[in-house]
Amino acid sequence: MDVVYERCAGIDISKADVKVCIRVPGRGKGTRRRGEVRTFPALTSGLLEMRDWLLADGVTVVGMEATGSYWKPVFYLLENDMDCWLLNARHMKAVPGRKTDVKDSEWIAKLVEHGLVRPSFVPPRPIRQLRDLTRYRTDVVRERAREAQRLQNLLEDCGIKLTSVVSDFLGVSGRRMLEALIGGTRDPKMLAELAAPNLRTRREVLVEALTGYFTDHHAFLARTMLDRIDEATAMERRLNARIAEHITRFPSAGHLASWAGLCPGNYESAGKSPSGRTRPGDAWLKGVLGQAAISACRTRDTYLAARYRRLVGRRGRRRALVALQHSIIVSIWHMFTHDKEYADLGGDYFLERTGRTRATRRLVSQLNHLGYQVTLQPVQAT
Repeated sequence: MDVVYERCAGIDISKADVKVCIRVPGRGKGTRRRGEVRTFPALTSGLLEMRDWLLADGVTVVGMEATGSYWKPVFYLLENDMDCWLLNARHMKAVPGRKTDVKDSEWIAKLVEHGLVRPSFVPPRPIRQLRDLTRYRTDVVRERAREAQRLQNLLEDCGIKLTSVVSDFLGVSGRRMLEALIGGTRDPKMLAELAAPNLRTRREVLVEALTGYFTDHHAFLARTMLDRIDEATAMERRLNARIAEHITRFPSAGHLASWAGLCPGNYESAGKSPSGRTRPGDAWLKGVLGQAAISACRTRDTYLAARYRRLVGRRGRRRALVALQHSIIVSIWHMFTHDKEYADLGGDYFLERTGRTRATRRLVSQLNHLGYQVTLQPVQAT
């Protein structure tokens, strides 16, 4: 088998240490290729020693398996000195019954040596930092939502039905009434007076909802929960400001859609493409885009809703939603890149694009097929 990379290495990474196998040309002319395996501790000093050894042997390509988060310090330490490949475990099935850490490092080195594996995409440092920030922000927002749910359950526990009357019980009106409850005000009529003017028209219902047995015990827990909600809100603002400083751009909308896993997969074999399933993308981004697509398909007289209705009949609901996610992320790329606001193309975009004559001819043909004789009369403009 041909050697594609003359000087390469395979690394098997664990929490405590790393096993490194190098594959380099033999020292004498005409000698066989040389392989050597060494073990280094996973501490920074051990990783620095490993890097010096690889550089001394002229290694230019290093392959490693994506094992939890243990690969990150190794990858980040080596990425500036050599070409680092992060490999998918599914692409590196070794011979059964011969699995050890040393054997794994040797197997990875041989796969890299002969070019039999393809590296996974590891974003550059600015995008990695941005991803860390956005993922942590998602965790903060989710924790705030969980704390709000706990507070809602606490109010139900003491018979306060504030969430049945106020759409956002943590909004201005709801917050006033909660603060008053915590501060010792228990009179439902006095609490109802703290509501915004638009809620005072439902004063009787609001008084009934605020009638309960809110005690000092509930006040203590509610104060603690509100403080945690406020802390999460403040942290989200800090993260939003930091994210705004780290916003980066992909070269094109296609690159962004591909990275997000919203492009058809490439599964061609023998000249045929049996499947066009999208490849796995960023789960965090896909989750947000999925929610946006579901909301967009329910809107009226919008481009995204028209695109969904155009595809759902012949492609199915799931594929139509993926198409909407692709359209959304392409729009996002253009808005961020060109600093423009979103401009909806309208619900009749596809009708205008294909031409009214073509659409009319198709609809008349369908009616004729059903046994109707159609006479078209243009509507007079007013």
